[in-house]
Amino acid sequence: MKITILGSSAFRKEKVELYDALKELGHEPIIHPHYIESVKEGKTEIMDRIDKGEHAQLKIEKDYIMWYYNAIVSSDAVLVVNLEKNGQKNYIGGNVFLEIGFAYVNKKKIFMYNDYPAKNDCKYLDEIEAMQPVSINGDLSKIK
Repeated sequence: MKITILGSSAFRKEKVELYDALKELGHEPIIHPHYIESVKEGKTEIMDRIDKGEHAQLKIEKDYIMWYYNAIVSSDAVLVVNLEKNGQKNYIGGNVFLEIGFAYVNKKKIFMYNDYPAKNDCKYLDEIEAMQPVSINGDLSKIK
């Protein structure tokens, strides 16, 4: 299955690990090349700029939103990597919420690595629940 991996840039190491694991399971994962370059090749320019608060500017310069839309449309499914971030369990940020919406309106399967975020941590939890993602609770074999 062709699967686009989504999640906060803060989870870049874990996203690359999941990319490798999905490949080993016979899937065709898609991840933005900047994550591979950062984690496996030590190229840090893009990630350093994100960490310095230049994420919005990079999204404009590199057209990340369109890149992810096109990746999602070309996929069979998405995997939302929702880990703990800044004390929020199963974090899903605004950009990933948007990408989940892209998957939903394009009738793609939506898998979440962990369960839903807590209601008080996620203002758009009702909308996420309405898109009916399947929580795999860390078990990649549940992706079918």
